[in-house]
Amino acid sequence: MLKIAIVTGSTRPNRKSLDVAKWVHGIAAQRSDAGFEILDIAEFDLPLLDEPVPPSMHKYSKPHTFRWSEAVAGFDGYVFVTPEYNHGPSGALKNAIDFLFREWNDKAAGFVSYGSAMGVRAVESLRLVMGELKVADVRAQVMLSLRDDFEEMKTFKPREHHAKAVTAMLDEVVRWAGALKPLRAG
Repeated sequence: MLKIAIVTGSTRPNRKSLDVAKWVHGIAAQRSDAGFEILDIAEFDLPLLDEPVPPSMHKYSKPHTFRWSEAVAGFDGYVFVTPEYNHGPSGALKNAIDFLFREWNDKAAGFVSYGSAMGVRAVESLRLVMGELKVADVRAQVMLSLRDDFEEMKTFKPREHHAKAVTAMLDEVVRWAGALKPLRAG
């Protein structure tokens, strides 16, 4: 069975990404075509990229990198839950992605974003990164508004129609992750 990680995109205090990830996971858990797990970047306590060799060489030296590598490598695809900070993804998410290279290759990714502009600019930035990492990012995405999907911009209360968008995005991630499986096996 395919394994898809729902990756939190923030480590800051009072972050919303874990709440959003749990909501996505609740919808995903009703499916039988893949297994879904939350991968919380905050649990890995990654410093600012501190490996002396580029990740593409796959010669890690730090225990936190080995731990992160093992976690990421075990999945066939990813759903990145990203806030939008200053027209881009959080530095913590970008740093976590940049720690690795091969572990991301030939897999699929979808996006759930949130912010005052629904996080769309953060996703556009991440799509460029995914291309470099040889990740097939799917077209369907979920866009949440801080104004309309968070009570007083704090408590996550998604509008009902977003569940359909999550399902559509997950459909594509699972399909693409399955289609890319022969590349990962080779």
